[in-house]
Amino acid sequence: MKHEALFYQTEKGNKVSCHLCPHRCVIADGKLGYCGVRKNIDGKLFSMIYGRVSSACADAIEKKPLYHFFPGSYTFSIGSLGCNMRCGHCQNWQIAHSRIDNSDRDTSYISPEELVRRTMENGCKGISWTYNEPTIWLEYAIDGAKLAKKKGLYTVFVTNGYIEPDALDAIGPFLDAYRVDIKGFGSYVAKDSSGTDIKTSDELQDSRHCFYRDVTGIKSVRPILDAAVRAKSKWNMHVEIITNVVPGYNDDTEELHDIARWIVQNLGSETPWHVSRFHPYLELSHVPSTPVSTLETAREIGTEEGLKYVYIGNVPGHEWENTYCHNCGKMLIERAGFTVRAFEIRDGMCTNCNARIPIVGGFG
Repeated sequence: MKHEALFYQTEKGNKVSCHLCPHRCVIADGKLGYCGVRKNIDGKLFSMIYGRVSSACADAIEKKPLYHFFPGSYTFSIGSLGCNMRCGHCQNWQIAHSRIDNSDRDTSYISPEELVRRTMENGCKGISWTYNEPTIWLEYAIDGAKLAKKKGLYTVFVTNGYIEPDALDAIGPFLDAYRVDIKGFGSYVAKDSSGTDIKTSDELQDSRHCFYRDVTGIKSVRPILDAAVRAKSKWNMHVEIITNVVPGYNDDTEELHDIARWIVQNLGSETPWHVSRFHPYLELSHVPSTPVSTLETAREIGTEEGLKYVYIGNVPGHEWENTYCHNCGKMLIERAGFTVRAFEIRDGMCTNCNARIPIVGGFG
């Protein structure tokens, strides 16, 4: 279903400029933007995926992953088509790399009202826009999130974070959690808000990849970092960060220190950081799986920089997929994959030492 887009303006020659994400595409009549799903039709920009659902499932919230947000709950998770990045190792490439002009991927229309109804029928506590990039689905996400909040449901974006400030502000009042990737730091130009000096692409050694430039197809992580800070500081969203650690691309210890330090200084020491294991896939099939020891080093780096909650992902059974009290060390949430086996937090506090634990929402 097509729906007139938000955040665009008309240009000369029947062109339009899209202001949804930092690509800021200028789109000729009859053409699509970089995302492959926003189309100029007779000088107006339309989302061609409003309500078009390619995937829907009741997922454990831990799968997103969100570990400090309604642990043990289920979230009705939906995706559509397209993306504003071109990650060479994308696990959902069949939908994320699709364009509406050449995709044979089946989709079904689900209205915002039906979305909320299905969420409640499946016993889910909220809705997650996920699987492909939710930013490019913004018109539908806003309408669904508004209805969800009226019904007492939580709302989640599982996002690459490549969004313009005005677009984030449009959904900000209706979004509860923001699980965002920080894939690397090498392309960050100039100093961040805390004054941390991050190397630019030109300053990197030849042996160190610039992840966003080399793998995702964008030039800078700056808009992603700015959006994460805005989500937390302006809209009070719960924010968790994930970094998929890819050998030879973003596993440099200096880069991991940079990411962890930035999280502490800009989002706070209680922000969960998930460092997850990469496995060979698509254009990165030649790259070996991440050694578990590398992830353990990344976790140590995170704690050295001051983060209280650093998790190791994609390593089932690892001790650091659990949550421990930052004060006394007691295991508070025991996980087995996406299942919560034990929950030892009462009234937001550790059951052993009464330290406050930053968890949003109750268990289950």
